[in-house]
Amino acid sequence: MTATDRSLELISTAAQAAADKLAHDVIAYDVSDVLSITDAFLLASAPNDRQVKAIVDEIEERLLKELGAKPVRREGDRDSRWILLDYVDIVVHVQHSEERVFYALERLWKDCPELELPEEAKATRGKAEEHAQQHAEAGDEPGEEW
Repeated sequence: MTATDRSLELISTAAQAAADKLAHDVIAYDVSDVLSITDAFLLASAPNDRQVKAIVDEIEERLLKELGAKPVRREGDRDSRWILLDYVDIVVHVQHSEERVFYALERLWKDCPELELPEEAKATRGKAEEHAQQHAEAGDEPGEEW
């Protein structure tokens, strides 16, 4: 079983929305062979809580406006460290960079096929590391609002 055309359309639109809001390390996996509850996961991160929320808001707005899709569940709003959007066909995880490193969801899903994403979303790969390095060189402490 592979992700449906609808799932791929949702993933592509969500990935583009995340990239447009400067998300870091956007990646998507086809999890349809190992999970019966959804077809695909989209992972993205940001260096601060406000940006996590902005990315999630843009994904929600774009999926509703362009594809008529509303999440059936939204979790993690209170702290904005890890927000999950469940669209049934896909699940979107937007995490603060620290949570992304700690939970390492990519490690859990590395055996699943990676889904093709728009060029702008692919260009986000390595941005979290690049961002952290810039702030380390500037003498900023991890956990500060970058």
